[in-house]
Amino acid sequence: MSISDSTENSILNLVFSATTWANYAVNATASPETNIHVALQTADPTDSGTMSSSETTYTSYARVNVARSTGWSTATTGVVSPASNIDFPAGTGGSGTISFFSTGKTGGGTTAILWSGAVSPTIAAGNGVTPRLTTATTISLD
Repeated sequence: MSISDSTENSILNLVFSATTWANYAVNATASPETNIHVALQTADPTDSGTMSSSETTYTSYARVNVARSTGWSTATTGVVSPASNIDFPAGTGGSGTISFFSTGKTGGGTTAILWSGAVSPTIAAGNGVTPRLTTATTISLD
């Protein structure tokens, strides 16, 4: 079953930009999420995984918060991207190949994944490497 491009855009804009979806949903008014957490994985976290599934463990790694109000592009054709590059802390040791990323609520741990996707090209993490998701990174709903 498919949904229209307009519906895809409305859902993505509600989640990633806190934009009201007229007659269907508004951003929470009492205690809305103000950021979306972004994590890096060394393998596909899968649909049943959490943000901690296969999460990278290079030294100094931490998830990054991206503001819902300004941190994401406006969805078009069912696709949203970071408004600017998302830089993770530079590695001070360890290693691993980052091949996936995920998004979710802030709070850490085994947070449910909102969306996840492949990183291309992969990133060889380790000492002196600053992993980056660029504005060419896409999240789609189709």
